[in-house]
Amino acid sequence: MNTAISNLSHAMQRKAIGILVDTVLKQVNKDREKGFLDAVDLAEQFWGKGFSKEDYDKVRAAIKDPNNKWIRYINRVLDETHPNVAKTAIMNLGYEAFIRGTKTIRKNREIYNCNIPWLILFDPTSACNMHCEGCWAGTYGNKHNLSFEDMDKIVTEGKALGVYLYMLTGGEPLVRKKDILRLAEKHNDVEFSIYTNSTLIDDEFCQEVVRLGNITFQLSIEGTPETNDARRGDGHYDAVMKAMDLFKKYGIIFGTSICYTRYNIEAVTSDEFLKMITEKGARFGFYFHYMPVGNNAVTDLMPTVEQRKYMIQRIRYIRSAESDIEFFPMDFQNDGEYVGGCIAGGRNYFHINSAGDAEPCVFIHYSNANIHDMSILEILQSPLFMAYHEGQPFNKNHLRPCPMLENPELLQEMVHRTGAHSTDLESPEPVEHLCGKCAEYASNWQPSADEIWNHSKHKKKPYENYKKSAENKAVGA
Repeated sequence: MNTAISNLSHAMQRKAIGILVDTVLKQVNKDREKGFLDAVDLAEQFWGKGFSKEDYDKVRAAIKDPNNKWIRYINRVLDETHPNVAKTAIMNLGYEAFIRGTKTIRKNREIYNCNIPWLILFDPTSACNMHCEGCWAGTYGNKHNLSFEDMDKIVTEGKALGVYLYMLTGGEPLVRKKDILRLAEKHNDVEFSIYTNSTLIDDEFCQEVVRLGNITFQLSIEGTPETNDARRGDGHYDAVMKAMDLFKKYGIIFGTSICYTRYNIEAVTSDEFLKMITEKGARFGFYFHYMPVGNNAVTDLMPTVEQRKYMIQRIRYIRSAESDIEFFPMDFQNDGEYVGGCIAGGRNYFHINSAGDAEPCVFIHYSNANIHDMSILEILQSPLFMAYHEGQPFNKNHLRPCPMLENPELLQEMVHRTGAHSTDLESPEPVEHLCGKCAEYASNWQPSADEIWNHSKHKKKPYENYKKSAENKAVGA
C-alpha cells in the first residue's frame, strides 16, 4: 500500500481511497479503457504482492481487448448500476473486504491461532412466508429472531477482526426489513448481501437500498415457472420476475441463489434460463447442491452422480470465453479447488442462526457456541470450530470437500469429540441420522470424483489458510 496512505488512520485511509475511486470512476465515464487501466494501477499500488505482476499484466491485456467477454461484462454492470451503489460496492467490497480486511484477517489468524472468516452469514429471523419442499427453514415459523443489538454485535465484533462482508439468510430476512436497513445505515462501511425469496421487495425498499448503497441481493429461483413453482409454490416465479425488474430499474446489484436438485438441474443451467436472468439484470449466481438436512429432508432431491458430473462441466463452460453468456456462476460444492476445499468453520465463513447458535456451515446444524453469551472470537475458538480448523482440508480431492456430504464419517467424529449438540430449530437431528443419509451418496460419488480430479491439472494456491499439520491429516493423504 502507498506508504503515505498506509500511515493514516482507518477513517482517513477510507476518505483518501474514496477520493481516488471518485477520480477513477470519472475517468471511466470519459474513457473506459484508460479508466480501467487506472483502476488496475490503483489495485496494484494497494494490494501489491497479493497477485503476481503476470496477473496484473493479464488484466491489462484483457482491458485492451475490445472483444473480451469479461470486459463487456464489467461495462454492462457499470452501465446498469446506480452510481452510489457502484461506488459503495467498490469501497466496501474492494477496499474494506478484499484489501484492508484480507490483510487484517490473515494477521489475526496468526495472532489467535484459529480460523478467522472473510464473511459471516447470519439469520435475522426464522420466520418465512413460504414453505418450499425440502427446505428446513420454512417449517420453523416465527419462533426465533436476532435482535437489532445481536446483529449489531455480530457486525461490530466481526469488523474488529477484519470481516467486512455479511450475508443474511433465514427464514426470509426481509421479514426484518426495517432492522436490516437500520443495520446497513449504522455500518455503511461494510457490504451486506441478502438471500431473499423476492416477495417483500417493493419501490419504497429499493429507494432506501439505493440511498444506502451497501446492500446486494441473491434471489431464489429454480428454472422455469413450472420447475420453480413446483417446489416454491404458485406465483413465486412471477414475484421473482417483478423483483428483478425493480432492481434493474433502480440500478441495484443482484444475482441469483439456486438450489439444484435431481429434478431441476437442467432447467436452472440451460442457455435459455441463463440468458433470461442475464437480460433481467442478474450478473452472478450461487449454485447450491441440495443437502438432505433435517429429519424431514427429501433425499430423493439429491442429484445423481451423472448430474453432478454434468454440473461441473456446465458451470466451467459458462464461465469460459467460449460461452457468450455474460453471467458469472459459482458452484458452492464443485468449486472447492478455487477456495481450497471446505470453507466452513470460519476458514472463510460460518453461520449464526436466528436463535444465536454459531454453526460451522449453514448446512451443518451442530454447535457448542452461541452469540448471546460468547464473542465472535470465542466462537471461533470453540471446540467444534477448532476441530474444523485442525481437520481442514477434509479431503485432498476438492471435489469431495464436505465433512458431511462426501466424508460423512468425519462430521460424526467431530460432533462426538467436541460434544456439539443439534441446533435444528424444529426437530433435533442426531448426527448419525444426517450423515447416514449421505453415506451411499458419498460412496457412489467417490470413484467419479477421484477420476475427474486425478485427470485434471491443479495449481496450488499461494495462500490456503490450513493449519500447518492439517494437510497430512486429509483423507487420501
